[in-house]
Amino acid sequence: MTEPHPDVAPVRAFWEELGLPGLFDVHVHFLPPTIQRAVYAVFDAAGPKIGREWPIRYREEHAERVEILRAMGVRRFPTLPYAHKPGVAAFLNEWAAGFARDVPESLWSATFYPEDGAAAYVEELVAAGVEIFKIHLQVGEFHLDDPLLDGVWGVLEDAGTPVVVHAGSEPVGNAYTGSGSAERLLRRFPRLALVVAHMGAAECAEFLDLAEHHERVRLDTTMVFTDFVPAYPVELLPRVRDLGHKILLGSDFPTIPYSYAHQLESLARLDLGDDWLRAVCWDNGSALFGRGRTATPG
Repeated sequence: MTEPHPDVAPVRAFWEELGLPGLFDVHVHFLPPTIQRAVYAVFDAAGPKIGREWPIRYREEHAERVEILRAMGVRRFPTLPYAHKPGVAAFLNEWAAGFARDVPESLWSATFYPEDGAAAYVEELVAAGVEIFKIHLQVGEFHLDDPLLDGVWGVLEDAGTPVVVHAGSEPVGNAYTGSGSAERLLRRFPRLALVVAHMGAAECAEFLDLAEHHERVRLDTTMVFTDFVPAYPVELLPRVRDLGHKILLGSDFPTIPYSYAHQLESLARLDLGDDWLRAVCWDNGSALFGRGRTATPG
């Protein structure tokens, strides 16, 4: 009998002590093998968009990583592909649909890029039942309010489909990161269901403002509060507590340099209460996405 991964037990102990049925993680990555290897290489080289040494803890093959998540009790998780240039989204979306067919507890994920035809393929994906999109401004080098995305945002606002957006300037900012394009976008499309990755770090206060003032804007906890990243501003924690109904657990598994449990421990040590932890680690994700998929990827 195969021994369980050593990181499993502390994760299970965390959610069992809270009386939860498991964890709902909205920020997990599974990518096509060729692209996954390329991403690992960028992290291994501490490339210019990484900016520091970043050892990756979970390098197992896809099937093994799925089993690790299952053993930990991560009941729902996405794949979050993200296009880094024109012409890539279609390939990523086809691959992610296949993953969603094979792994029923995964959130059917997709991506888009500012390119001709983006609104059409996003509309088709939404109609087919895609549950979540991911875009990465630092990697893709575009603004959220790029004119080529106007049609996309109209479709997504009407549908209410969540979009995980890496817009903050951590770990390395560039001309496309920060809260500026999100602020401009939400003035035009105020009911977009944006999930701001990494709590918007390093623009923490600015993205908290957006979540407080826009009904469908949420934040995910990915890597924030851990020992690996700059400290979250302590003066913002009362607002984080009050916004607990709009904060979602995120991990960035597998591309993290510490055990999965450390993300959970970092949330617990904020001392915002067990009800806050239950909401972040299960209730909010379950309320946003439900506990099971309503459509099968075609």
